Amino acid sequence: MYIDIETILKLASLIGAIGVISGLLVAIYKFYQKPHETEKKLKKLQEQHEDDIRKINEEQCLITYGLLACLKGLQEKGCNGPVTEAINRIQKHLNKQAHDMEE
Repeated sequence: MYIDIETILKLASLIGAIGVISGLLVAIYKFYQKPHETEKKLKKLQEQHEDDIRKINEEQCLITYGLLACLKGLQEKGCNGPVTEAINRIQKHLNKQAHDMEE
C-alpha cells in the first residue's frame, strides 16, 4: 500500500471530523455542567452570608450590652432623664428579642 496525497487528505479530513465532533461533545458537556457549578457557588455564598450575618449579630449584641453598661454607670452617677429612658428602651428591646428567639 502506497501513501499518496489522497490517503493523506482522507486522514486529515477524518482527524478534522473527529476534532469537530469531540469539540462539540465537550461544549455540550460544559453547557450542562454550568448550572450545577453555579448552584454550588450559590450555596457556598449563602453559607458564607449566613455566617457573616451571625457574626454581625453577635457583635451588635456585645455593643448593645456595652452601651447598656455605660448607661447604667451614668445612671449610678446621677444622670437621669434620657439615660433612664434609653436604659428602659434597650432592656425592652433585649427582652423582646429574647422572647422572639424562643418561638
